[in-house]
Amino acid sequence: MADSRSLVYRLSFIAVVLAFTVVLLGAYTRLVDAGLGCPDWPGCYGFLAVPETPGEILSAREAFPNAPVEADKAWPEMIHRYFAGSLGLLVAALAIIGFINRGKNEQPLILSYALLGIIIFQSALGMWTVTMGLLPIIVMGHLLGGFITLTLLLILFLNIKHGNAVSWASPVRSAALIGVIIVFIQIALGGWTSANYAAIICSDFPTCQGKLIPPLNFSGAFTVSSEGLNSYLGGHLDNISRVTIQWMHRLGALVTTVYLTLLIVRLFVSGWMKFALWLSAVLITQISLGITNVLLSLPLAIAVAHNGVAVLLLMSLATLVHYSGLKKP
Repeated sequence: MADSRSLVYRLSFIAVVLAFTVVLLGAYTRLVDAGLGCPDWPGCYGFLAVPETPGEILSAREAFPNAPVEADKAWPEMIHRYFAGSLGLLVAALAIIGFINRGKNEQPLILSYALLGIIIFQSALGMWTVTMGLLPIIVMGHLLGGFITLTLLLILFLNIKHGNAVSWASPVRSAALIGVIIVFIQIALGGWTSANYAAIICSDFPTCQGKLIPPLNFSGAFTVSSEGLNSYLGGHLDNISRVTIQWMHRLGALVTTVYLTLLIVRLFVSGWMKFALWLSAVLITQISLGITNVLLSLPLAIAVAHNGVAVLLLMSLATLVHYSGLKKP
């Protein structure tokens, strides 16, 4: 039993690292406008890799005359798919091992099976992202699915590590759970901002196009689709709608910052010094990256880092939920 638990422990840790990598690769792919780098799915112009030889490129042009081969866009998309596919296989392996060892209570079985279902749905979202031309609701759903997968894998790893020795009685745990919800909503707003190309619609801070509260259009900002569009690459919303999205993301950031600051103070008072210091560092870093993105017009490295630190913030809170619920913290 010890050997089996050691195996699932190592595999779950690798899965967390791999899922984190997949999220970052997805952010990079989105930010370099490579989401449609391959016009088909799961291959690329009908190949398992990006077509490179003259014969392959000719075949790709004949099959997809309206999608010229751009290797610099296709490779980020395919590398993301390779890593995501590897993660899917690893999650499937964890689910199979859990089923085989279901009588040993070595891992949360329902969570393992749920993760497999989510990964399958994530694959469908990845396909729809391409076939539906980067429809914003699908792009955001795919992004959120990646965050959910990573968070649940982290919970799986922590539960395997501590043998499911968790209670729901801790007051700190309740506060941390609320923090997880708030941060997830803020990530959703960030995903909607990115999917609608509204990240640099305001180049000033804290104002947006010169005003603290600019003209807003909520119905236009949160429309799900537009009739007659085959591709949403580059965005399709008007200026006021994108301003509304950016402004809501900033408002969400303010709410998130206030709540997490209060949570950090509570952690200091309750003796959770290491968590308080870590959350403080992650929160300050994320705020700094967000402001820098605005003032410097979304530099690629800073924008990817902003996504990565959002992941760390969510993972940190999920870890706090776990540890603050341990029967013997």
